[in-house]
Amino acid sequence: MYLMYVDESGDCGLQNSPTRYFVLTGLVVHELRWQVYLEQLIDFRRYLRQKFGLRLREEFHASAFINRPGELVRIKRYDRLAMIRAFADQLASMTDLGLINVVVDKQGKSATYDVFEKAWTALVQRFENTVSNHNFPGPNNPDERGIILCDHTDDKKLVRLLRKLRRYNPIPNQPTYGPGFRNLPLRYVIEDPPFRDSAHNYFVQAADLAAYLLYQHLEPNAYMKKKGGHTYFTRLKPILCLHASANDPDGIVRI
Repeated sequence: MYLMYVDESGDCGLQNSPTRYFVLTGLVVHELRWQVYLEQLIDFRRYLRQKFGLRLREEFHASAFINRPGELVRIKRYDRLAMIRAFADQLASMTDLGLINVVVDKQGKSATYDVFEKAWTALVQRFENTVSNHNFPGPNNPDERGIILCDHTDDKKLVRLLRKLRRYNPIPNQPTYGPGFRNLPLRYVIEDPPFRDSAHNYFVQAADLAAYLLYQHLEPNAYMKKKGGHTYFTRLKPILCLHASANDPDGIVRI
């Protein structure tokens, strides 16, 4: 069983939105690696506590680290940036993880374009395809399945979308097959998503970090650009799921 923890960066809005991009990231871990990787994340958080004073119960929320630290203002800003860099390196060292990234460029989209549905559909389809084709690293059984766990979002809309995709999942034909599409209902992604509070889940926080670093790679804020933080996404290269998009060198699905 593969578990995909999902978080986002940017927002889904089209009108008066402060962000050009909406980024959706899935961090995929096999059940046989879950325990050992959880222990590694706990050990990493203990290291952050010892070196920087970040308590284990405090959420690692990347965007807030830079611009809205709240109680974490007690930690110097450059140390908070150092923690972001260290977290990226920690994830990159866990080479049986996989990252699926979807980016919606909202510029030029019509007012009726559903950013949420398009991004989630793309992410779920890539997860389904990668599981079915046995393209994730690490353990692999002949009858693998996958389940999605994510921070609270538009929960009811996401559940409805997944239930629809289990009945109707149109995939455009390849040019060699002519126009039209095939209906390929989900078979490998099971159950409705169990929603998680990111404040209490280190894997969701890891997905949040990856989504934030991709957004900063695309459209960095002033501080991240000045300090080189906009390049930190490249540190995740060892765990990027390149199978998600053959047209992108980092496997990013761009829509």
